[in-house]
Amino acid sequence: MSERVFTTGRASPWELPPLRPATMTAPADLVARRAAVGALAQAAAVPGVEISEARYDGVPCVVCTPPEPRDVMVYFHGGGYRLGSAAQFAGLAGRLADAARALVVVVDYRLAPEHPFPAALHDAARVYGQLLAERGTPPMAAGDSAGGGLAAALVLACVNAAVAVPRGLVLMSPWLDLRCTANSYRSRSATDQLFSLDAARLAARQYLQGHDPRDPLASPLVADVGSFPPTLLFASADEVLLDDAVALTTALTQARVATMASFVPGLPHAWPGVAPGHPESAIALDAIARFAQRLRPREGA
Repeated sequence: MSERVFTTGRASPWELPPLRPATMTAPADLVARRAAVGALAQAAAVPGVEISEARYDGVPCVVCTPPEPRDVMVYFHGGGYRLGSAAQFAGLAGRLADAARALVVVVDYRLAPEHPFPAALHDAARVYGQLLAERGTPPMAAGDSAGGGLAAALVLACVNAAVAVPRGLVLMSPWLDLRCTANSYRSRSATDQLFSLDAARLAARQYLQGHDPRDPLASPLVADVGSFPPTLLFASADEVLLDDAVALTTALTQARVATMASFVPGLPHAWPGVAPGHPESAIALDAIARFAQRLRPREGA
């Protein structure tokens, strides 16, 4: 695939914590898991959706373009901030692009532990800022698991920098609190086969590397969410991150932010990507498409 490069050359408006040097390297088991996951990178397999590579303000991305896209969505993949890639999530992004008739930009943000907090957020802000500069209208933002936490942190970064927040937010099984104290880590430990308290603690340690987990840019759940855009959330009622999604839904509702949430039992963590053939995954994609359509600017407005 040919690669396109997009940049405005404008000074960055972002007020983010500075990048920090890593204090640890990727252990052998993590390197092996990355290799195994990379070998399973999904093919788009969505008729009519074009897959290409691009760099937005220097950050590598995978771009899924449906025929006559009517919207733009920036997507952040899961993996505990230490696993995954844009290519691995091209299949889900392609289905999102097709369902929502949106150009979906999947960000290949830098991974921990080689690149600790806030490197991933810097990459997220650069891509989002470039899309905003190009389009003039805020794109939507979406993510699953750690990518959901990164999408929520991006909203807070926008507020801090007086940058227009995403037009809408779609979060699938979001990891929103790196303190890892939620009760559902224990109450759902027997039914979540993909994530656990031990895995969360290790991933948080490798990502934060001594940074305070109470920083809202690391744990958006502790933030004032009154400036969030309309938000659509999905989570399994049987996953360890259930309480993160429930707590954010409650906070958004209390803040009078338009919020829709779906908590479905019997499904895995981040099921729209993990279980693409499940009927509930098709229902989720349809809900995302309708959510995006409601928020889409009217032509000529």
